Amino acid sequence: MARTAVVADPAPARVAGRSEPTRARAPAPVAAPVVAALGGAGALVLRMALQRPSRHHIGTKWGKVRVSVPDERPSSIVSRVPSLTLAVAGVALLAPSALPAAAHQPRTEPAARRVNTVSATDLLAEVRTCTPVSDGRYRKDHGSRATVPVCGTRDAVFWKADMDIDCDGRPGLRCNARTDPYFSAATAFAQSDGRPLSSEELPYVVVPAPSAVWNYRSHGVRGGSVVAMVYRDRVRYAVVGDVGPADIIGEASYAAAEALGIDPDPHGGGTSSGVTYIVFRNSRVTPIEDHRAAVTTGEQLAREFVTSDD
Repeated sequence: MARTAVVADPAPARVAGRSEPTRARAPAPVAAPVVAALGGAGALVLRMALQRPSRHHIGTKWGKVRVSVPDERPSSIVSRVPSLTLAVAGVALLAPSALPAAAHQPRTEPAARRVNTVSATDLLAEVRTCTPVSDGRYRKDHGSRATVPVCGTRDAVFWKADMDIDCDGRPGLRCNARTDPYFSAATAFAQSDGRPLSSEELPYVVVPAPSAVWNYRSHGVRGGSVVAMVYRDRVRYAVVGDVGPADIIGEASYAAAEALGIDPDPHGGGTSSGVTYIVFRNSRVTPIEDHRAAVTTGEQLAREFVTSDD
C-alpha cells in the first residue's frame, strides 16, 4: 500500500513589534521560471503552496491523518516564498529523470520476499492426503458428528476444520465478558510477563485437550509451536496459544481470524469450513507473544515443508 509522507514547513517567523498585518506582496520573480519548468500541474501546486494555508486531511486505510497548518499573517507568507521557491526549483531539476519512471511503477514487495513466500497452493499440496495420528476423530462443534482426524507427516501435524473464535485471555475492547458470553480471562499458555495472551492482538490456535483420541504433547506440539493457517488463498502464521475441549477441534483467536479475512466476532463470527491448520513439530517461539518471530520462523519452516522429500 502506498503511503503519503507529509513534511510540514517550520513555523514561520513573525516580525517583532508589528501589530498590524502587512499587505502581502506578489511572489518573488524567481518563481516564474520554476512555474514554467513544472508545467501546468506544477504551477498549480506552487500557486496553492503560496496561498494562505488551510487544513488538509489525508485518507489512508487506517483512518484519516489530519495535518493541521496554523493560520498565518500575510506578511509571514512573503518570508516563505524564496525558500519554498528554491525547494520546488530543486524538484523541477530532478523531475525529468526521476519522477516519471517512479510514477507508473506499482508498489511491490521486495524481491527476496516474493521468492521466499510459500503460497496456499504449495502448502495444500503437501496435505492432500491424511495419515491419521489421532485414534479417532473430532467434532467441529458441540452436538455435531466427529468427522475431523488429526493427520501427520514427519515434520508437522495438521487438520482441516472450521474456525470458531476464541476471545479468551486479557480483556480488551473486542474480547470481554460483554462481547463473548463464554469469555474466560485466562489462556492455557501465558506470555513472558505471566499475563494471559491477548486474543485481540496475538494470532494463536487452540488445540484439543489431551485425551484418548490424541495428545498433542506426544507429537512435538506445545505452547508457542508455530502454525501455518491456510484459508482460501491466504497463508498466515500463528502460535499454539490455548487448549480447548477434549472432543472439539477448529478454533483460533480473534487476531488469527482477522488476519485470514474471517469475521472475528466472537458472537456469530468464524467460518463453518475451509481452514487448514499445519502445526510444525518441535517448533517454538520464545517469547510466545513475539508475532514477528512466529512469522519469520513460520515462513522458514513452511519453505522446508514444501521442499522436503517426505
